[in-house]
Amino acid sequence: MNTLRHVLSLLLLMALSPVHAAELVVGQVAPLSGVLAATGAQMVLGARICFEHVNATGGIHGAKIRHVVKDDAYKIEETIRLTQEAIERDKVVALIGFAGTANLTELLRRNILQQANIALVAPYTGGEPLRSPFNPSLFHIRAGYADEAEHMVGQLVTLGIKDIGVYYQNDGFGKAGLAGVEAALQRRELKLLASAPYERNKLDDSVAQAVAAFRQSGVSAIIMISINPTTAAFVKAFRAAGGNAQLFNISVVDPAELVRLAGVENMHGLGISQVVPFPYSPTLPVIREFRELFAKYAPKEATLSYTSFEEFIGAKVLVEGLRRAGPRPTPEKVLRALESLGRHDVGGFQVNFSRDNRIGSKYVEVTVIGREGKLLR
Repeated sequence: MNTLRHVLSLLLLMALSPVHAAELVVGQVAPLSGVLAATGAQMVLGARICFEHVNATGGIHGAKIRHVVKDDAYKIEETIRLTQEAIERDKVVALIGFAGTANLTELLRRNILQQANIALVAPYTGGEPLRSPFNPSLFHIRAGYADEAEHMVGQLVTLGIKDIGVYYQNDGFGKAGLAGVEAALQRRELKLLASAPYERNKLDDSVAQAVAAFRQSGVSAIIMISINPTTAAFVKAFRAAGGNAQLFNISVVDPAELVRLAGVENMHGLGISQVVPFPYSPTLPVIREFRELFAKYAPKEATLSYTSFEEFIGAKVLVEGLRRAGPRPTPEKVLRALESLGRHDVGGFQVNFSRDNRIGSKYVEVTVIGREGKLLR
């Protein structure tokens, strides 16, 4: 009888004690092959080093994070398929760091995230259609392309440069950036002098056509809404043709990859807008933490980048949401926890979320690739 009472007492204690999940599954669909493969690898690395550190220091409410990564090759239908797979088969409690304005636009159009009532933190896009109208599933860490365009146009006009062109990807991503530049010019009672598109996932004769169009128009500056391979191809061809306009690109490119693809002789002087602080100088607590954990958990051949730092910040925000969601969180509990963050400091960089706001930051600054191929502020 005493043994039975003891067993019953233990069972009662177990029932009254908090139940901890064995693991928390976080999904990431990223372009690990195709034209955006280098960017996708950095996105995954930034999130992973944060999660590995959390797991190594006790997890969240005793549970470890399992980081499930799937390669969509920057293809919209693969993004859709793999997201559904992560939600339905892998039972993820949250998502992090997808890439592609058009990819995410289609996810939202099909109501996949909304029906699952699941949060996607730190999407690697600044497309305005993903920000307005309001969508409760997306938690944006970065400023929008319109914010980046405003900053670059403002800097150019301040320098007396008003003849501006745009080289852009012919999809939701590129058109969002193009619209941002046009709006920034309109606020200054100016008009775009020239524009030239290229097709998504292609490197074709559109580069030569764009070079010819900009050379003929006589632009003084070109803002590129373009990814690494097409940016490198365009800049190399434009400089070879004698083009000397000031060149800018929005934050989705990696300067080291651009220099590798096109050579420092072509890339030096390129301005790149950035949406998180400069990660190459340990001026903020979050940068020092990132650099320390990067040295500890990243592969030896990996190098620091803005992209990996941005996703590291996103992962820290998601981890805080997972903590606040309590033991055994559901996707909805995580989403509600994230929207309750308010003004949250991750170490000198703040995000701000609420029930009716998912735009966490509007931080923008411009950097330049120097003559040695290093990024300068």
